[in-house]
Amino acid sequence: MKRIRLFAVLASVAVLGACASAPIPPAQAPRYLFEDSAFETPSRLVNAAEVFELSPAMQHYLEVEIRPQLRSMGVQRGLVDALRNKAQLQIVYDTDSTRTAAEAFDARAGNCLSLVVMTAALAKHLGLPTQYQAVTGQETWSRSGDLSIVNGHVSIVVARRLIDHVALGDFDTQLRLDFGALPAARGSRLHVVGENTIVSMFMNNRAAEALVRDEVANAYAYAREAVLQDPSYAGAYNTLGVVYTRHGLVAAAERAYRHVLERDGSHLAAMFNLTRLLDGQGRTDEAAAWRSKLAQLEVEPPFHYFDLGRSAAQAGDFRTARELILREMRRDPEYHEFHFWLAVALYGLGEVDQAREHLSTAMKNSTTRREQSLYASKLQRLTPAAVRNQ
Repeated sequence: MKRIRLFAVLASVAVLGACASAPIPPAQAPRYLFEDSAFETPSRLVNAAEVFELSPAMQHYLEVEIRPQLRSMGVQRGLVDALRNKAQLQIVYDTDSTRTAAEAFDARAGNCLSLVVMTAALAKHLGLPTQYQAVTGQETWSRSGDLSIVNGHVSIVVARRLIDHVALGDFDTQLRLDFGALPAARGSRLHVVGENTIVSMFMNNRAAEALVRDEVANAYAYAREAVLQDPSYAGAYNTLGVVYTRHGLVAAAERAYRHVLERDGSHLAAMFNLTRLLDGQGRTDEAAAWRSKLAQLEVEPPFHYFDLGRSAAQAGDFRTARELILREMRRDPEYHEFHFWLAVALYGLGEVDQAREHLSTAMKNSTTRREQSLYASKLQRLTPAAVRNQ
């Protein structure tokens, strides 16, 4: 059976950084939305305490490896410089998975959310105050299997200890760390979020990643914990609805989506998912009403022209494919998969140099090591078979 496409909210790309939608008003966790008895025990324990847990390796790094730097530059600047300087910690931006602070430190890699919690864990050990910031109004979309994912972004501000204000005496007291930052754009803004929201986003990311692996019980456990950590974070309820939809719990999914929309009537992901759910039940009038509202809020759904363009390329109509994919790229000119399929179309039209250029851009813009390796391989052997058989 063909799976319907679902929209999840992920806090990480340059996902799930985080907060792809505005938080809904504060509330207690609505436990009536949970369906614990419908799921098996997860294969992995969900433990919020481990998100910021400091490992022995991290402690050694702070207390031995960069101790001279912390003394000479000051604790705040010494830590921030160590994290920014690629010659030191050598952090790689990688959106393949959402890691705890210890996991990100061990891998020397992570998405922006992973690297934010790693930075926070290090800063806390040094007694440095931190503040979390989320970007709204600049979300992007990505896809994995049958999931379309809304990607947001988070960053962290590291401040000085109170004692350092007296000792150092200048006014440059806050330093912002942005990992895999999104480019500035009109309509985007920063707002402060609490640590409970960061943990909720972390769990929400883990839920989405478990769904991609088809680990539904694990996805439910993470989505449930995301709701409990911050009952005001809308993305958690939407992901919970996606989990229920995947598991065949249609009524529970509808309750979750409606819970979001009662508090945020313009939440596109929940609205899209509810519309598909109603369509699947034959409730066409209700679905049509939501579809009409969707059309008012978003005239061109994400990936619409891209899907048409990719189908055209696979059918050998490269000219049409090029026009459709270029139209999709007006929304997001950076997304790596758009550049890849534009390269396919251009190669089919005999424009080899331009095809190589866009394939190179796809490699540079991809946010996982696996994707970068894949595009690098294709760039080395650009042949019809290598591109048309994707």
